[in-house]
Amino acid sequence: MRLFLKPALIFICSISALAAFIFLSLGMLLSQYGSAPEKADVIIVLGGDNGLRVLKGAELYKSGYAAHIILTGIDERFYHPNHPNWRERRIMEFGVPKKAIQIDAKSKTTWEEALNTSSIMGKQGWNSAIIVSDPPHLLRIHQTWSRAFKGSSKKFIIVPTNPAWWDCVFWWKNSKSYQFVISEIKKNLFYAAVHY
Repeated sequence: MRLFLKPALIFICSISALAAFIFLSLGMLLSQYGSAPEKADVIIVLGGDNGLRVLKGAELYKSGYAAHIILTGIDERFYHPNHPNWRERRIMEFGVPKKAIQIDAKSKTTWEEALNTSSIMGKQGWNSAIIVSDPPHLLRIHQTWSRAFKGSSKKFIIVPTNPAWWDCVFWWKNSKSYQFVISEIKKNLFYAAVHY
């Protein structure tokens, strides 16, 4: 019996250490595709935030990284061009003129955002995009836009926001980042099964 106890204990400890390493690395895995901004044709500000993505998009616009912005995540049922959505109003308050903003009110998911913004870019003759979202969203954005742009000359980079609640190493200490990471792991698995 003792002959098998030591190898079993080593195996259990090894598996536990590996599981702990994978768990602690999830924040880095999800946020690894963030880049410094580069000049592009358009800035795509993804929906689903409380204004931080809008602020980042406005900062990039005012710094001259692109002359156009697409705002996604606006519900078509409640959007009226003559009555701007709160995100559109906010980005204009941050100094982006209305004429520089296009609205994608049709997308309900990240997958639809990728397909619809790719279509808008094609119609406008735009070939390069900066995509703005929060750090734990970046892996799914990278995988999704890579597939949406596949076979075209379009390219993209992802510029993350800098939320106070995010730490790629200690993400599990903050309830907001913990929930975001766990949600993104589930969504990445779903996207891998359904879309990729």
